[in-house]
Amino acid sequence: MFYSMDNPTVTKGRGAQSAHVPQRFGLAAREADGDWRDVERPVDGAVEKLRTTVTHEHPRAILSFNSSPDIPFDRSVNAYRGCEHGCIYCFARPTHAFHDLSPGLDFETKLFAKPDAARLLRETFAKPGYRPAPIAMGTNTDPYQPIEARYRITRQVLEVCLEARHPVIITTKSDRVLRDLDLLADMARRNLVAVGISVTSLDPALSRLLEPRAACPAKRLEALGKLANAGIPAHVSVAPVIPSITDEFIEAILGEAAVRGVTSASWILVRLPHEVAPLFREWLETHFPDRAGKVMATIRSVRGGRDNDPRFGKRMKPDGVWADLYRRRFRLACARLGIAFNRQIELDCSHFRKPDASGQLSLL
Repeated sequence: MFYSMDNPTVTKGRGAQSAHVPQRFGLAAREADGDWRDVERPVDGAVEKLRTTVTHEHPRAILSFNSSPDIPFDRSVNAYRGCEHGCIYCFARPTHAFHDLSPGLDFETKLFAKPDAARLLRETFAKPGYRPAPIAMGTNTDPYQPIEARYRITRQVLEVCLEARHPVIITTKSDRVLRDLDLLADMARRNLVAVGISVTSLDPALSRLLEPRAACPAKRLEALGKLANAGIPAHVSVAPVIPSITDEFIEAILGEAAVRGVTSASWILVRLPHEVAPLFREWLETHFPDRAGKVMATIRSVRGGRDNDPRFGKRMKPDGVWADLYRRRFRLACARLGIAFNRQIELDCSHFRKPDASGQLSLL
């Protein structure tokens, strides 16, 4: 399959094709007038290169709690806000709207880093009423996106978790996770960590369109193999499955993961909440105009006739013929390859050591 990016209207190197200001919060629509420098294309049509900026954010707390029945964890840490990977389907894009920023290009170019994350987490662990349970990292934006190479916030958080013997579940699309292999291996020996890597396709050209600044599929698979070889529970997430775009790769991704020692897998059908839906449709019309209608029709057929079904208990469980087909294909491939489907890894909370505010671990 061949994909061309020679079209001058394509926003090269980025997932979103426009800023797309949300209307949910009554924000004023922005229009290009030739003087607005945040637009991708000035009025003369020349492409203006977008720059990534990072703003330091200093929240009062770093641990977020949820009560959703759709996910297997109740707490998470997000070291960053926004994600330079630029995955067009990212369900976290709408969170940028709360900052009066675009879930489109702003989400992948105007990033926020939380340099106090490790300190805040240590303070949370030290609170008298805190009780440990696995912390999820990578639930909103990728903990190993490119700016982690400079900020190392994810590594600092892992260091605190290792010291306190607190379990962590990591999800990423980056082989940059291997830079923390020393910490992860130490945590794995204590049954404190599991790492999931999302692989969407095996086609690097398609990956560049879907996830322009994420690691290529080959690097993600290589990282899965190295994690497994180091004794770290490694999980492949075939996510998201996009009808008529990435669904052809389901069995092949599982096969490549299996030969690298991965023994656990899951899948998620693409979700399009809020502003993700119009951004995704715009992306389809730009890169796959010949099948855009078919893709959206299939998505709506498994989401109750809508672009997205936001209901708790339903948002992660698509219905209908296409959903049943994908589910059956996935289960059959896992059974043939000896991969556990949706296995929940039980991490150890019993050795948690509460630190004090100064960073010293309690002897109790």
